[in-house]
Amino acid sequence: MEAVFIYIAKSSSLMLMFYCAYFFLLRKETFFNSNRWFLLSGLVVSVILPLLTYTKVIWINASTDFNSNIQTSLINDAQQESADFNWNYFILGLYGIGLIIFAIKLAIDFYSLNSIIKGKKIKQQADFKFIDINENIAPFSYFEYIVYNSSLYTASELENILEHEKVHSDQNHTLDVLISRIFSIIFWFNPIVWLYKKAITQNLEFIADSEAAKKLLDKKAYQYTLLKITTHENCVAITNHFYQSLIKKRIVMLNKNQSKKRNSWKYYAVIPALAAFVLLFQIEVIAKERQNKNAKAVSKEMESVDVYKITKNSTDADLKELKENLKSIHHIDIKVSDIKRNSENELTSIKVDVINGKDKSQSIQIGDKTIKDFGIIVITDKDGKKKAGIQTTDEKIVVRKKLTLNDNTTKIKNATTNTETHVNTNSITSTKTNSDTSANTSTTVIVNTDNNTKVITTDGGSRVAVSNGAKTNIKISSSLVIVNGEEMPAGFDVKSIPNDNIESVSIFTGTNATGKYGSKAANGVIEIETKN
Repeated sequence: MEAVFIYIAKSSSLMLMFYCAYFFLLRKETFFNSNRWFLLSGLVVSVILPLLTYTKVIWINASTDFNSNIQTSLINDAQQESADFNWNYFILGLYGIGLIIFAIKLAIDFYSLNSIIKGKKIKQQADFKFIDINENIAPFSYFEYIVYNSSLYTASELENILEHEKVHSDQNHTLDVLISRIFSIIFWFNPIVWLYKKAITQNLEFIADSEAAKKLLDKKAYQYTLLKITTHENCVAITNHFYQSLIKKRIVMLNKNQSKKRNSWKYYAVIPALAAFVLLFQIEVIAKERQNKNAKAVSKEMESVDVYKITKNSTDADLKELKENLKSIHHIDIKVSDIKRNSENELTSIKVDVINGKDKSQSIQIGDKTIKDFGIIVITDKDGKKKAGIQTTDEKIVVRKKLTLNDNTTKIKNATTNTETHVNTNSITSTKTNSDTSANTSTTVIVNTDNNTKVITTDGGSRVAVSNGAKTNIKISSSLVIVNGEEMPAGFDVKSIPNDNIESVSIFTGTNATGKYGSKAANGVIEIETKN
C-alpha cells in the first residue's frame, strides 16, 4: 500500500516540475508544436520514471546478534503494518470515491457527445466528416468529425471556424485532450493536474489559431470571429471546441512575433531537474552485511547475509516481488504453492521450495490460525558463492521443565527425574541440564522436522551427536564448538567442561548454522553455555 502512495507522490512531483518549466519558461514562446510535445512528454515521464530504479549495493558491518536483529525487524514491521492498516485503507477509500466520480463524469461527457453526433447527416470531405447541427453549441472537432451550426455564422466566419477545426482534426488534438482528461481523473486530488490540463488545451488552441491564420487572407477577420464565438457558452468537454476562455491571450499570441530559435535552450532546462530526481529518489540502496572483524564468533569467510521475510500478511504481489528479487539479485528460484488464506486474507498455509542450482530447500508452513513468520536466507561468501535456505524466527527454543508450547510436540524425558518437557517439533531445539542432577544424568531429544528425525544426545561422557533419517552423524570432532560466545580451536575437548557446570547445549545445522557462523559451520555448530 505504501508503494502506491509513494508512486503517486513521485508522479505528482514530476508533473509539477514539467508544469513549472512550461509556465515560467515556455508559456510565452511561440514554439507551440514543441510545447505540445513537451507537455505530453511530461505526462509520460511522470508515469514511467517512478517505476525505473537503479540498485546500488553498499556494504555494512554485520551485527554480532544477527538472529536477534532479524526477529526484531520482523516484529517491528508486523506491528507497523498493523498500525497503518486502517489509515492506509481509509485514504485509499477516499481516493477511490473521487476516481469513480470523475470517471462517471467522463462517461456522461461521452454520452452527450454521442447524443449530438448520432443520427445526424454527415458530409464527407477528404479526411474530414462535417456535421451541421441545429443546437446552439460552440463549434468543435472530435477526431475526424467537425461539428458546427452554420445558421449562426456568415460564410466568411464559417470559413475561419472550419479552418481552425481542420487543424485540430488533422493533428489529432483530440488525443491530447483525452490523455490530459485521463490524467486529471487519476490524479484528481492534485491541483497541478488541472492546471496542466488547462495548459495543454490552451496550447492546442494556440496551434490551431497559428496554422489557420496562415491559410486565411484576413487575419483581423479571424480575430473578430474569435470574439463572436464567445457568446456561445455551451460546449462538449471532451472535444476541441472553437470557443475557449482567455480569448485575449489567444489574440495576443496570434499577433506575437515568432520567438528566436536560441530560446529553445529552455526545453533542456528540465534535464538537470530530472537528473536530480533520479539521484534523490530513484537509486535504491541495498545494504549488505560484511564481516565484522571485531565481532566474536562471526565467520571471516562470510561476505553477506540477506533474509527475505514472509509473514502472515504477505500478499500475492509481495510473494511475486520476493521471487523476482531473488531471481534478479541472487539468481535463485523459488516456487510458492499450497497457498491458503483465511477470511482476513492472512496466510494459513504455504509451501516454499528454494532452488539454488542443484541445492534445494523446502519449507511447509501450516498454522491453526495463521502461519508463523519465516524467511528465505541467502548467504554469499567471499568468492561470490551463494547458499540459500529457510530461516525461521524461532531458531532456538530453550527447553525447560513442565513447559508445553503446543499440541504438536515431542517428549523429552530425563532418565533420573522422570520429568517430561514438550517442545515444538517444527523448530531447532536445545536442551538444558538440571542444576541438581548428577554427572551421570543423560538427556535425549528427538525432534521431527519435515519428516526428518534428528536425535541430540548428551551424557556423562559429554558426547553430543545429531543424526537424520540417513543415520549420518555430526560429531564434536567435525563441528564448530562455541563456548560462552567464544569459538574454540579445532579438536577442542568438550570433556574438559564438567557436566555440572554446563548451563545449556544448543545444536545448529545446515543453513541455520552457516547463516550464523559462515561456511566454517558447514558441519554444524554446538553452542555451550556454562554457569560461570
